[in-house]
Amino acid sequence: MQIKLGFLGTPLTLLEHFHTMTYTRYQKLKEKGNQELDKLVLENLKLFNKVIDYNIQNKVSFYRMTHNILPLITIKDIDYDYTKYKDKWEKIGDKIKKHNLRVDAHPDHFLVLNSESPEVISNSIRILESHLLIFKMLGINGKVILHIGSHLPSKEVALKRFIKVFLSLPKSLQEIIIIENDDKTYTVTETLELARLLNIPMVLDYHHFYCNHEKSEDINKLLPLIIRTWDKEDLNPKMHFSSPKSQKEKRTHHFYIDYSSFIKFINLLIPIQKDIDIMLESKGKDEALFRLLRQLHHYKPFKMQGNSIIISDLE
Repeated sequence: MQIKLGFLGTPLTLLEHFHTMTYTRYQKLKEKGNQELDKLVLENLKLFNKVIDYNIQNKVSFYRMTHNILPLITIKDIDYDYTKYKDKWEKIGDKIKKHNLRVDAHPDHFLVLNSESPEVISNSIRILESHLLIFKMLGINGKVILHIGSHLPSKEVALKRFIKVFLSLPKSLQEIIIIENDDKTYTVTETLELARLLNIPMVLDYHHFYCNHEKSEDINKLLPLIIRTWDKEDLNPKMHFSSPKSQKEKRTHHFYIDYSSFIKFINLLIPIQKDIDIMLESKGKDEALFRLLRQLHHYKPFKMQGNSIIISDLE
């Protein structure tokens, strides 16, 4: 059993960030708007390439890219060719595939497929299309993690709306979607039921489960069912782990990972004996990952191989 660990966003160690631009600024620039946009896209591609190299050098095989690589791509009246540097994307994609990296995405809260607003749904579909374009240019099997979203006017109605919108999507978009339980509204059980109905994978977010679960939910019984939603995929089942900032701010992610809580979580997974990828959703990003890895090297029941946990013959 191998457990790969990853982090999200731009490594803090690089001391750089991806560039964005507001639509208002784009409009003010007028004919120079696309020139500025072109400059930002090239700078972001350069940084993305550097991030991939950083992960390769540090043996991080699991990474969540930022959704800001292509500024303004979801604005429908932007007349800019986002595929013009496809050759640069292909080169980055070749490195990703050569080193067997897993790269996925988790758009922000603006992506709500079951919104009551048709405009929000249309924009959400454009966000999905933008990620599909990136995956295609990279030539990788990328996935987009979504929360179920709205619960209005009721969960029952909102879930039916999610199903209706999902089934109306092209198959190419349906195939990149995986859903995750959230920290306020949809529990693990509710998310699992939807995943099984739509025959799509589910991501267990253990922090969200801690924040939002029914007393009757038994995570030990739910874990094998969640794992099973990945049976038709070529990718390992994916999970999220983070630690609460404090008891008072339990929904907020801590800068680091609580080591003892992480060990307890891994021990829940051991009986399943299935390779799993765990994304660490910590404010500390790469620093939180490497700190946890240093701690795990001193935990004798686990064998470390690079940045992965190897578990065998553990009783």
